[in-house]
Amino acid sequence: MSNLATVITGASSGIGEQLAKQLAAQEQQALVLVARRADKLQALAEQLKQAHPIRVEVISLDLEQVGAAQQLVKSVQDLGLEIDTLINNAGFGVNDLFTDMPLERIQGMMQLNMVALTELCHAVLPAMRQRKQGRIMNIASVAAFQSCPRFAAYAATKAYVLSLSEALANEEKANGIKITAVCPGATATAFHDVAGNNGSFFTKMMDSAEDVAASAIKSLNAGKPVIVTGAMNKPLPFFNRLLPRQCVVWIAGKLAAT
Repeated sequence: MSNLATVITGASSGIGEQLAKQLAAQEQQALVLVARRADKLQALAEQLKQAHPIRVEVISLDLEQVGAAQQLVKSVQDLGLEIDTLINNAGFGVNDLFTDMPLERIQGMMQLNMVALTELCHAVLPAMRQRKQGRIMNIASVAAFQSCPRFAAYAATKAYVLSLSEALANEEKANGIKITAVCPGATATAFHDVAGNNGSFFTKMMDSAEDVAASAIKSLNAGKPVIVTGAMNKPLPFFNRLLPRQCVVWIAGKLAAT
């Protein structure tokens, strides 16, 4: 039996949960579900194992903590598995003025959204190169395409994810590795509860997590470096290139207002 596995961070709810459900139904590869909430992970794992003849493992881990990425890679190795598909879905944002946000919250956001993601990509790529196969899906955001008042740090972290993913996709294409940056707009998940974003215009035009996950998987398998999910969101990068930057920033700030 193959020891190759798909690792999904932030798998306990939202887009991560839907990715796990859809991959379990479509593929035979073992799944490793990663998040802080062990109870939700265990419940999801049992549901997937009952519905599909695949191996599902659970790792309860807070990737916001320094060193957690290395701990995750070791934990997967201890399970006798090798990461063939890495899905960096864990992340959060906060809807607030930058100066009013606690510094610890900003640092945690940067650690989770950028640093842990980067460390995990760097950890798995050498083995993928040796196998001449592998997939990495990094969940970015439409906020990656412009600065966003009230989401200043969050948008900046997602711009980093988008830029990194596009560069890696180009570097590793010749090695048979598919890397995709997924850029959803507002999605019906618990993200908005954490962000304090409920009531903004963003939340009035949300896509479902199921649709985002389906588009993400299809694009990853097709080898697309970037995918913007949702019909309402797809034109945004194009308009961002046409409009003056300050105009785009002003519009983004208005949309984020609660």
